Amino acid sequence: MKLKKIITIVAVAVISVLMIYGFILISRIFSANTKFEEKELYVYVPTDATYADVKKILEPYIKNFDNFEMVANKRSYPENVKSGRFLLKKDMNNIDLVRAMRSNVPVKLAFNNQERLENFAGRIGSQIEADSLSLLKAIKDSTFLKENGFNEKNVFAMFIPNTYEVYWNTSAVKFRDKMIKEYHNFWTAERIEKAKKQGLTPVQATILASIVHKESVKKDERPRIAGVYLNRLRLEMPLQADPTVIYALKLRDNNFDQVIKRVFYNDLIMRSPYNTYVNIGLPPGPIAMPDITAVEAVLNPEKHDYIYFCASTDRFGYHEFASSYEQHTINAKKYSDWIASQGVTR
Repeated sequence: MKLKKIITIVAVAVISVLMIYGFILISRIFSANTKFEEKELYVYVPTDATYADVKKILEPYIKNFDNFEMVANKRSYPENVKSGRFLLKKDMNNIDLVRAMRSNVPVKLAFNNQERLENFAGRIGSQIEADSLSLLKAIKDSTFLKENGFNEKNVFAMFIPNTYEVYWNTSAVKFRDKMIKEYHNFWTAERIEKAKKQGLTPVQATILASIVHKESVKKDERPRIAGVYLNRLRLEMPLQADPTVIYALKLRDNNFDQVIKRVFYNDLIMRSPYNTYVNIGLPPGPIAMPDITAVEAVLNPEKHDYIYFCASTDRFGYHEFASSYEQHTINAKKYSDWIASQGVTR
């Protein structure tokens, strides 16, 4: 009897210990183990990071790192660290945390209204691991440019403004290769044929679209403006586009942050390949990143006989168009008098 009693007591004790241990183990595994107040946040693990690097990244956000590490070791995470962007949510348990650190979450890149390649590279470099210098190096690679029919001045035409999903740890070369793929996806056989009918290649169409884009924010007017410039190209007239002069001034001053609202005569005679007052034809590259509506305006221009236009004083944001220089002179003087009355000096 005594033996049975002893065995029973020992068994109960062992079961109790196991239950307590199991409870502690379950608690360590499944209890919430975060120490941030936000509902969710992202952590970034660089390429080639080690587990020691990950520990430094995660420590500010994890309440009990020993508990996390126990689960991480059980799941072989230290030997299989992944780089990328990872989403942590408030009150995640350790299993959820390890699982989260294995799920690379893409970044949504949206870009438009960039004036030059350097600005674009800076914007992308602030959103993914690759920095602006490595992006510029990849994009300007001579072999890449030659294989795809670009040069350093016109390669900016490659980037089609849109929203794209890429992984944060995407390399500069992989990002560039994704963009050239998107470029070819955009320039379908139909669009290429439309550009050809206007006497343009896709790159030339984009360069002209960048001027149209800068001339007007009114999307409904862009096909008419595109028609003016195409008429001038056919007549072998200078485009005489003020936005190209403004770009040339910014390029000369190496200051693309300056705001230039007015162009003067001395500006119009400045020597620059981007100044379409002194050069016939298109500038050597885009003066901005045109949005898709500007490109479509060039591919589907309004048919008319206008060869002049200037800003309207009656319809803000729109323009007055003319077929004759005499009428254009009247329109231009009206605008010049109005802008002088506003005290605009630059």
